[in-house]
Amino acid sequence: MSDLNARTSTATPALVLIAEDEAEIADILIAYLRRSGLHTQHASDGQQALSLHQTLKPDLLLLDVQMPVLDGWKVLSEIRSRDNTPVIMLTALDQDIDKLMGLRLGADDYVVKPFNPAEVVARVQAVLRRTLSSAPAATQMLRVGAFRIDLDSHEASVFREGQQHTLDLTLTEFKLLACLMRAPKRAFSRTELLENCLPEGDTQERTVDSHVSKLRKKLEALDVQGVPNSVWGVGYRFGVES
Repeated sequence: MSDLNARTSTATPALVLIAEDEAEIADILIAYLRRSGLHTQHASDGQQALSLHQTLKPDLLLLDVQMPVLDGWKVLSEIRSRDNTPVIMLTALDQDIDKLMGLRLGADDYVVKPFNPAEVVARVQAVLRRTLSSAPAATQMLRVGAFRIDLDSHEASVFREGQQHTLDLTLTEFKLLACLMRAPKRAFSRTELLENCLPEGDTQERTVDSHVSKLRKKLEALDVQGVPNSVWGVGYRFGVES
């Protein structure tokens, strides 16, 4: 099993931010990357790419050079001033000077349009294998759909309508959400959630229902429906597609 596969099977799939203003190209890349088991988010201009990079902290950025508002070179330069997120440049230009520009600014790879989407996926996986395997102990991060939990900083957030919303959760609510996100398709019994998420002394299964209800109301306030999802006769599962 490769380093990348080992990471995605035991933790959470890598998140790839696609900065591409041509919707058709972006849709193709999203489809191919998701088919390979990766999560994606899309930015349609350079400013949005910087904003999403700051809030989502993706594992890799696919960055088109000829972007509106801010071009790819400016986006890459700004990102390199603050961190080392792997970046693969996408461009219609096939000039050595452009390749050298990208490498000089800190790009990790370079793909020229028109490209084979399967080749882009292979490049993405190769860069992720290299960077994830050589990185120091990674931040423990859970991502499911629009949800993101940083287990190190104890922060939970959800991405809605182009914005990242930090969730104001109690410790028990945070533990419940994290437990469900670790296995989003699994139905957890109330007993399991009681043992794993609630403080010692809470021994009543109905206490789980109370905490789940409060968590659900906080998410509904952000127009997130059905999380956590009730499973009749069992308990709860996370409730959205991963």
